[in-house]
Amino acid sequence: MSFLKSFPPPGPAEGLRHQQSDTEAVLNGKSLGIGSLYIAESRLSWLDGSGLGFSLEYPTISLHAVSRDLNAYPREHLYVMVNAKFGEEVKESLDEEEEDSDDDIEPITEFRFVPSDKSALEAMFTAMCECQALHPDPEDEDSDDYDGEEYDVEAHEQGQGDIPTFYTYEEGLSHLTAEGQATLERLEGMLSQSVSSQYNMAGVRTEDSVRDYEDGMEVDTTPAVAGQFEDADVDH
Repeated sequence: MSFLKSFPPPGPAEGLRHQQSDTEAVLNGKSLGIGSLYIAESRLSWLDGSGLGFSLEYPTISLHAVSRDLNAYPREHLYVMVNAKFGEEVKESLDEEEEDSDDDIEPITEFRFVPSDKSALEAMFTAMCECQALHPDPEDEDSDDYDGEEYDVEAHEQGQGDIPTFYTYEEGLSHLTAEGQATLERLEGMLSQSVSSQYNMAGVRTEDSVRDYEDGMEVDTTPAVAGQFEDADVDH
C-alpha cells in the first residue's frame, strides 16, 4: 500500500517499551503481512521484513484493547482504533466528502496486531497503556477552573478593593421602595397563612385542626383506600 514507508525502527532514544516480532498487521480487514510491532513512548510503529511500515501517533488513537472474541476475528489480537484514514481509505474518504460534506463525521481506521504468540498480548496492552498515558487528550483536561474574579481577602483587609454592603433587617426595609414594601407585606401574609394551616393535611384530622376549625368546617376524615400507595417509592 502507498502509505507504507521505509524508516528506522524506534529505539531506546524514543522510549521503546515493547517489541513484538512475528506480528501480523491487519488494516480494516486487509492483511499487511508479518512484521514487528514497536510500542514506544513517542509512537506506535510496525515494520515488515523489508523495512516498510507505518507509525501511529498516540493522540490519534481513540481506543486500544485486547480482543479475544473469535467471532469478531478468528485470532486473538491487539485492537487499535485510529481517528484518521490510511492508504486506499484516504482516496475513498475524499470521494465521500464530495458527496457528503458533513464535518461532524470523524474518519475511523481499525488496526489489528496479531502476534504469533498470543501470550504476549497482555504485555503489549500494558505497554500501550503506559505510552498512551504520556499523551493525554487536551480536551479531557479539567475544564472546571473558575474563570470569575476571586475575592482577595488580603486586599480587602488592607482597605483595597470594593467591600460588599450588608444591611440589617430594619436598614433593609428603609431601602425598599413602595412597591417593594407592598410585595414584602404580601409575602408575609402568605407565610402567615401557610403556618396557620401546617397541621391541616388532606385526609387527616388532628386536635390542632379541630381547634382551628371550630366554626364548623371539618377536614375530610375518610380513611384512604388500602394499598393506594403501595407501589410508591419512598425517599429517606
